[in-house]
Amino acid sequence: MHKSKSWFYMVLPILLLLIMNGLPHDTSAANSTYTKYVNSARGYQLNYPSDMKVDDSIQQIRTIIQDEQTQIEIYYDNFYTTVHDANKYINYSNNFIANKKDHFVEYNKNTKVAGKKVHILKWYRNKVSKVENDKNYYFSAEIIKNKYEIFTIFIKSTQPIKNEMDIVKSFKILKPSGNVKAMPSPLFKETAPESKQLSEETKAVLQQYFSNDSSLTWGIFEPSAPGTMTKLNQIEERVNHEFSFLIRYSDLDEQVPVQEFMNAYNEGKILELTLQTSHSKLDDSSIFYDILNGKYDEYLYQYAKNIKEFGHPVLFRLNNEMNGDWCVYSSYYFSKDTDLYKEVWKYIYGIFENEEIDNVLWVWNPNHDSMPGFAWNHAVLYYPGDGYVDIVGLTAYNTGTYYPGEKWTNFYTLYQSLYSEYVALSAKPLMITEFGSNSVGGDKVQWIQNMFSHIDKFQRIKVAIWWSGTDWDSKGNPARIYRIDETEAVLDVFKLNLQK
Repeated sequence: MHKSKSWFYMVLPILLLLIMNGLPHDTSAANSTYTKYVNSARGYQLNYPSDMKVDDSIQQIRTIIQDEQTQIEIYYDNFYTTVHDANKYINYSNNFIANKKDHFVEYNKNTKVAGKKVHILKWYRNKVSKVENDKNYYFSAEIIKNKYEIFTIFIKSTQPIKNEMDIVKSFKILKPSGNVKAMPSPLFKETAPESKQLSEETKAVLQQYFSNDSSLTWGIFEPSAPGTMTKLNQIEERVNHEFSFLIRYSDLDEQVPVQEFMNAYNEGKILELTLQTSHSKLDDSSIFYDILNGKYDEYLYQYAKNIKEFGHPVLFRLNNEMNGDWCVYSSYYFSKDTDLYKEVWKYIYGIFENEEIDNVLWVWNPNHDSMPGFAWNHAVLYYPGDGYVDIVGLTAYNTGTYYPGEKWTNFYTLYQSLYSEYVALSAKPLMITEFGSNSVGGDKVQWIQNMFSHIDKFQRIKVAIWWSGTDWDSKGNPARIYRIDETEAVLDVFKLNLQK
């Protein structure tokens, strides 16, 4: 008896300590340190730390569970009728770890949870200096439901993650029931900086071309303009139409060519200036980390000053088509973390504000197809917030049939669903920032006629810019010929319809 009492008093302090500090983490719903989240429509449940908050307002794309330090994202992908499957998804999603200079892998392996195959990856990167509360520790688990259906748990945190397997082991696949919650309309709403000041000339451009009652205005990309306007002037004379907008691309290898900008302005053109944070020859695998560590501050401040020196309205399109893996600034290369794209956007926006730039309208512009076509790469996840965007751009090309797997698609088919989606997502003015039709695989003249016959139905599209150039294959052969001056028949159909 005396021995039993002695044992009791020995373990009593341990029991009291456990009661005061909470029991060790486990995955049972009864455990007070965890709460169960059930998504009936998607067909899963999991346990998450009870002090975190759930946001499933866009559960069509993902559910977020978060606190100030940590964010858990849950995605569902179904690859029936696509070229992907669960294994391709796992391999392609995690190609970013090939960049070993920035991404440090703690483990990368396959396992099983509740009889399901699961791929788990844990990694981190160095913190970037320009992002407050930078979440640089990562974990992802891809849970295979079957060959074509897969769930992803993606975690990022400001500090090393320690409970990732507790969360994964709590994950259970359920029989889906009910409907997925509809997306908010408009979706694009975020806390934003105070309203910026615009010059009177820039306000006038916004009013003239992008107000509710503005009619459709045409623009063009002509490769030699605005460096020289000769070729563009010849096209305009041939179609008997002066294009109001002109695309000018730039990258980190050059500064703003103010004299070229003046060439355009002197001929009544408004520039859609597209800055792509890349180099033509240098290694760009660290570009977002470098920008967010301030390595490009001198360049970006001078870029802003040059735009200010130009002094006239500019549509500033930053890092367009970011949801495409052909862009070095896609999250495909940066830990699958779309927030890094938004941080770069906001950082550059802040530099422009510091320089008191008042002649810029910011254009946000994904591609109509996300590549890879995975939920974590959905275009809307790249949106930086209404306060950082003035115009939403749409881009969809009829790429023709030069490459295997491509198909000829008419204008109305390309833009009908895209337009409907973005009308529901955003109250911002819409424009087609660049588009065109190949001549390989179908009748380009007929395609253009179909475009003119339907584009007025999309009344919130206020500007459309034809991309009059050529994409070349790896051997230097023309693969996609979008030129407006490719044939006399193409020029004629533009002339006929622009006169209307």
